[in-house]
Amino acid sequence: MSTPSRVLPSQVLPPRSAVLDDAHVGDIKGALGTIAQHDTGARTNWWARIRTLLAILGPGLIVMVGDNDAGAFGTYTQAGQNYGTTLLWTLLLLVPVLFVNQEMVLRLGAVTGVGHARLIFERFGKFWGAFSVIDLFILNALTIVTEFIGITFVLDFFGISKVLGVCIAAALTMAAVSTGNFRRFERFAIVLCLLSLLLVPVLVSIHPPVSQMASNFFVPTWPAQSKLSDVMLLVIGIVGTTVAPWQLFFQQSYVVDKRITPRFMKYEKADLWIGIVPLLNLEWVGLAGQGRA
Repeated sequence: MSTPSRVLPSQVLPPRSAVLDDAHVGDIKGALGTIAQHDTGARTNWWARIRTLLAILGPGLIVMVGDNDAGAFGTYTQAGQNYGTTLLWTLLLLVPVLFVNQEMVLRLGAVTGVGHARLIFERFGKFWGAFSVIDLFILNALTIVTEFIGITFVLDFFGISKVLGVCIAAALTMAAVSTGNFRRFERFAIVLCLLSLLLVPVLVSIHPPVSQMASNFFVPTWPAQSKLSDVMLLVIGIVGTTVAPWQLFFQQSYVVDKRITPRFMKYEKADLWIGIVPLLNLEWVGLAGQGRA
């Protein structure tokens, strides 16, 4: 009777993460740091954890700040112009929705190693897969149109040629996504994210009613003497511009392309929370600024 062979500790292989292909295996090369593939050591001190977070930083921050676009700012300022800060509570209700949605796709990306569209194709079939992708392309095309409309408004405000400005903006956008270098793209995107911090002095300069804003943020109130249909239209607009379908596809693919594995999911969750803060700042500026105008 044969006895089972003994497995030596050196023969036990570490668990492998799901990957799409060999290109998705390797070091995590972020805009602000690198984590080597063989780096499996524990982060036992704060400096090591901060360095790891800086290397992981990107997907959550970019996907959240990316929602601070012309359409969002237009919706928030319209709500502020009509109703002041009374609709701030809508964003508080949307924060957990945002986090749950984006945390779900970062888990899917880290565990499965494939993008959101591919999972839809594999789980629900070709029809729903094609439907989701075509729908995404249409919505993204319309979103890009709104971005360039916003650019023309800004150029007109400063008296700059719209045609020239739009052409330059389009060229910069194409250059950012066509370099073929992941780290270069991420650095470019993070620089744009940092520009959102310019909204902080704007918020301070308008001297918003802090106590009123805090009350409207935490205590749901309905604008007095307002039509239900008008308010609901703006609430739907706020929800639609804050929770967008492209965010799901973008972040899951980003997690896969950046080679983030389940081991670093807690850092990616922190990255997501870091990105939610500028999103809150934009709505505060939009509603408070127009409410004081």
